Amino acid sequence: MGSYELSDRSRHLLATLVREYIETGEPVSSQVLARESGLGVSSATVRNVLAQLEEGGYVHQPHTSAGRVPTDRGYRVFVDLLLGSRRPARLPAAVEHELRQQAERSLLLDDLLANVSHVVSKMSRQVGFALAESPTAVLQRIEFIPLDGTRVLVVVVARGNQVSQKVVHAAEPLRPDDLVQAANYLNTEFAGLPLPDVREAVIERLRQERTLYDRLMARALRLASSSLEEMPRQQTFFVEGAPSLLDRAAAQGGVSLATLRALLEMMEEKERLVRLLNQYIDGPGLTVVIGAEHALPDLRAFSLVASTTVDGPTIRTVGVIGPTRMHYSRAITVVDGTTKAVARVLRND
Repeated sequence: MGSYELSDRSRHLLATLVREYIETGEPVSSQVLARESGLGVSSATVRNVLAQLEEGGYVHQPHTSAGRVPTDRGYRVFVDLLLGSRRPARLPAAVEHELRQQAERSLLLDDLLANVSHVVSKMSRQVGFALAESPTAVLQRIEFIPLDGTRVLVVVVARGNQVSQKVVHAAEPLRPDDLVQAANYLNTEFAGLPLPDVREAVIERLRQERTLYDRLMARALRLASSSLEEMPRQQTFFVEGAPSLLDRAAAQGGVSLATLRALLEMMEEKERLVRLLNQYIDGPGLTVVIGAEHALPDLRAFSLVASTTVDGPTIRTVGVIGPTRMHYSRAITVVDGTTKAVARVLRND
């Protein structure tokens, strides 16, 4: 029995059951459904519909005498109904104002995305994340900052305000004026080029006869060569939400300790989360992956809601991940609204 065969009444009752279960965490009885659905049907009629929904795999009965709870297939019908009827999402003005203030305090995209992951986690009460990916970072500028002795802090700023910092040991103490001059030389030569090209050009020049360059240029190239080994990451990823999870675990009908532990581990394994997102997201728009729809068995206790925008060469994704019994309507509104707000902030609309 496919979801497309469900009658409007069955869909309505299933949606009511999902909403009740999300709110209470308790199996939903036919009496509650008859009362809350607003359809004016009897408990006997509801029981007949529930039997059909159970046969179709949309709900199941944990105990003989208990009510029903939705399966992942039931959640999918509910989410598809939400997506089919949703209105354009807009964040509360105060939240968007907070994002704009963050953008004004710091021009770094990293700082904005860190704040975004906090905002979506707090508003959805789930694990929130923000991801930005650029195919090739382009050098905006390089700076050399003297520390102590022969140590120099090399700051590489890529277009889009991606920043990489590395402490490099110079062969000899360098005066601040020399470092400024060395950075100016590199910026004049290489600004605007993709970072992989800059690294190759620097290495190639170091291979050439040293006599072609004066000592200052040679120093600049050596410092750049050491620092460009660790280019700004082409992917920036932030995830937040441990306090929300702990609150959920403590609440009645909250997440189980096993689910909590698995989610906390996933927050630690950022690379795994990024790989997961890359598998699911192939273009702009909203993505919802529910429980059993995950390919990996250990992820089937979770659902993921993500919204992706493509801005030139940069792909940005904002989303949440949490137990399958998540408040999907809230999660979709928060994720979609935050994604649109970030785009407005970055465009300065």
